[in-house]
Amino acid sequence: MTGDSSPALAVDVEGLVRAFGARKALDGVSLRLPAGAFLSIFGPNGAGKTTLLRVLTTLTNPSKGSVKVAGLDVVADAVELREKIGLISHNPLLYPDLSAEENLLFFSEMYGVEEPATRVRELLAAVELDHRRFDLVRTFSRGMLQRLSIARALLHRPEVLFLDEPYSGLDPHAADILDSLVAQVREQHTFVMVSHDLAKGLELCTHALILAKGRVVFFEPRENVDETAFAALYRSTVGLGVA
Repeated sequence: MTGDSSPALAVDVEGLVRAFGARKALDGVSLRLPAGAFLSIFGPNGAGKTTLLRVLTTLTNPSKGSVKVAGLDVVADAVELREKIGLISHNPLLYPDLSAEENLLFFSEMYGVEEPATRVRELLAAVELDHRRFDLVRTFSRGMLQRLSIARALLHRPEVLFLDEPYSGLDPHAADILDSLVAQVREQHTFVMVSHDLAKGLELCTHALILAKGRVVFFEPRENVDETAFAALYRSTVGLGVA
């Protein structure tokens, strides 16, 4: 038997439709992303970016189509898939009345992280929150919450890490910390990031995608992206409005 030399796919989407009543938030989305890639997703408000992320992270079921992440079906294999992905979103997904350390130890137990105390100390140091490890999360600033959310998402070393506007609300120092963390773990994960920041998104990505009205209007490897033409195409989608 001849082995399959084609690269493994971290994300494999074919004909994805997600409808809310008569409105299609996603309308026939297809994309294939190789493992180890970094996909930056752009598009106007209402384009379907967050809906796409919610489907890929098992938070919303597709109405039609085939969706696999890390080789697993997002519906049939949802429980198993959640152990292989991480999510950083506007909601930090933290418990405000637990300390930073208690939050990470709790999620470590959920994910079955080996040597959780060591892993938690390592990540708190990486996001520069080790000096606040015993403080309740409800006392944290927006930037500190986002940094702790990053540590939470990385705890179990996910195969695919999803980032929904991760730089939103971060001060320059916190943004630098995120840049450093991404650089440190870049080779260990596949990244899928939603962003409105063209410069940052193109700086980080290996693949770029533009959504508009729930449809893919551009999806190419970074080396095929002409920045001037890409920026013009992105600007032209802003007027398309909500799907």
